Amino acid sequence: MLKNIKTLIIKLILLIIMIIWTIIILNSAKISEYVSFEKNIIIAVAIIIEYLVILIFISKFYEKPIKNLETAIKFFLLWDTKSSDRYMWKTFNENINYIITFFKKVIFSLKDIKDEFLHWKEIKWEVSLAKEIQEKMLWKKLIKIPSLNIVMSSKPAWEVWWDSYDIIKSSNSDNYYIYVWDATGHWVWAWFIMTMVNTLIEGFVKNYESWAEILANTNSVLKPRLKANLLMSLLLVRWNEAEKRIFMTGAGHEYLIIYKQRLNKTFKVKSGWVALWMVKDISKILKEVEIKVEPGDIIVLYSDWITEAINRSKRDWTEELFGENRLVEAIQNAPEVPWEWYKTSISVYKSISIALSKFMWYKHIQLDDITLGVIQYKPKNYKPEKDFEQKISDEFVTEWNW
Repeated sequence: MLKNIKTLIIKLILLIIMIIWTIIILNSAKISEYVSFEKNIIIAVAIIIEYLVILIFISKFYEKPIKNLETAIKFFLLWDTKSSDRYMWKTFNENINYIITFFKKVIFSLKDIKDEFLHWKEIKWEVSLAKEIQEKMLWKKLIKIPSLNIVMSSKPAWEVWWDSYDIIKSSNSDNYYIYVWDATGHWVWAWFIMTMVNTLIEGFVKNYESWAEILANTNSVLKPRLKANLLMSLLLVRWNEAEKRIFMTGAGHEYLIIYKQRLNKTFKVKSGWVALWMVKDISKILKEVEIKVEPGDIIVLYSDWITEAINRSKRDWTEELFGENRLVEAIQNAPEVPWEWYKTSISVYKSISIALSKFMWYKHIQLDDITLGVIQYKPKNYKPEKDFEQKISDEFVTEWNW
């Protein structure tokens, strides 16, 4: 309102100046000597009319479109895009039309961004809810197994996980079920699948003993309900506390790596090629095999982002993968407990994490979830008070903060 009053005052001032200037000209000697008073009045009126015509022209073709554009922007700021569109009409002035077209495109681009933002907020809330449910379901306190030392951790690349791990205690036997998994693809659907698998496994553990039977039944339940391109790989071990024996079942996952303390040597064991839902019936394909272990031996379970982690060095911009060889080397280089001459699950876990951090370099890009589990059959001379601290020194960790 105040702005309109100012504009009106300026116009009146200009009109008064125009009239005064006309009177001054008409009263000058040259004009009054040759022109009658009546003709002077006619000239004055003509000049004033000309001024008004110019004023109307400017208002119509310059001022009005700009005001309409201003009104359209105000409506847009109130998210009233229909009213905003009504005020963005074109004029005979091509220069003004360019400006109107530009602002119209900008406004409707912002509208699309606003719509996407509101949609993104809805998705963000749903993902946040999925993350909260997932954390409550998966991040339970690790079950302690009397004869084993276990260190396990998982770090997501985004809000929700599609890699993870779990330890389940059988309620009717001496078996403990330890496993890691990796769902193909990303985002909420991968989280949903891994949650279903985790729930089914917990249920089937009560009725079946071997991992092969548990996975075969899980596969038969979910295969008809999922698309063909949705897969999940798993690496599972079953520890029998009474017999001190460990069994492995692989379903299209990475190697199981075992460090033999007595030989001071690391071995890679293939985990099997068939993942869940690759075929309808996997009961005849999956096998549970025993892994011979002695006190002090260490088993490493991991997801593929450890071996597929990328090195992008600032020095030469080369790109390569961490790979199985570096993983084995990190296990071999893990320190031993002073004066006891054996590695521990914590020292191996730390050695892998440090080697991975150094390899990834600083400001790395984590493109996938990462899961690492280290299991040790406790040495006969194991002394907890001499074990390594689980926290990794900040000197070696770049951005993992495990």
